Amino acid sequence: MWICMVYNATDASVDLRLCQDFGLILSVFSLIYLLVCFPLGLCYNVLLVVVNLSNKVSMTMPDVYFVNMAIAGIVLNLVAPVELLSSTFTRWHAWEYNNEVYITLLILFNISSLVIMYSTTLLSLDYYIERALPRTYMSSVYNTKHVCGFIWGGAVLTSFSSLLFYVCNHISTKMVECSKMQNKEAADAIMMFIGYVVPAVAVLYAFVLILRIRKESTPLDQDSARLDPSIHRLLLASVCVQFVLWTPYYMTLLVHTVAGAPGYVSSAYYLPTYYFLRCVSKLLAFSSSFAMPLMYRQMNKNFSNKLRRLLRRLRCGDQSCPHEHSTVQRVVT
Repeated sequence: MWICMVYNATDASVDLRLCQDFGLILSVFSLIYLLVCFPLGLCYNVLLVVVNLSNKVSMTMPDVYFVNMAIAGIVLNLVAPVELLSSTFTRWHAWEYNNEVYITLLILFNISSLVIMYSTTLLSLDYYIERALPRTYMSSVYNTKHVCGFIWGGAVLTSFSSLLFYVCNHISTKMVECSKMQNKEAADAIMMFIGYVVPAVAVLYAFVLILRIRKESTPLDQDSARLDPSIHRLLLASVCVQFVLWTPYYMTLLVHTVAGAPGYVSSAYYLPTYYFLRCVSKLLAFSSSFAMPLMYRQMNKNFSNKLRRLLRRLRCGDQSCPHEHSTVQRVVT
């Protein structure tokens, strides 16, 4: 791999055998992801979006957040093959991309990661609001749709600040303005704080509030307006899965920020290990686009009913389905 070639040429202490072993393992993991996780993740994300948007009337607040995460997952699905088929991840690479493509992929990856983490965070907080004040409209579907729009806008604006550091790190030092901003560690520190620390603290706070509500017995506990009990299990599982899959990636950003650069390590022997762990952590981050829709499909009991209604409408075409017509008549009578 390119890591071995670069550092083996500059320092004889790099173990070429170790680099080759890491390269083979990473190549196998990348191919497994492309053959299994990528097609399933793309199909399930598209299915989640289509099924929910075709049943807008029956969408709930959690559905809106999961649709938002599915759209971000589709973006990750599109970025993944471009990166995983490059020489960074596999020996049998299909292409090499230039700095412009690298910056574009980085922007899309960062935006998607921010959308996923903040959608998970706000889902936790809105779930608490729904549990505590079930008859208010603070966590309504209408408000949640606007919140998701702000999430995308905020992710783009947040990525712009770190984008400046990355761009200046890849262009000529002749530009005085950029020569002062060639600091990739600063960009990683921004993403680490905004993309991980803030959501982690907010999710922890939301879970403390939710546990307090569950322990307290109130007259609202039997309120019919409350969310389905399965939503609590889905929320808990989604938060755990997202943080398990994204934590290794953000920890590599933390290491890069604290150490200043991989060259900070006194022995070049650790460089292949660092880059291998960084690539594996990014693979885990890509896997969130596969795990989340699959988990939503299995744990949301209303999804199957929505899917069946969509398939019936597709079979019936423009004509109204007899089943839906009879259902409407029963409701009217």
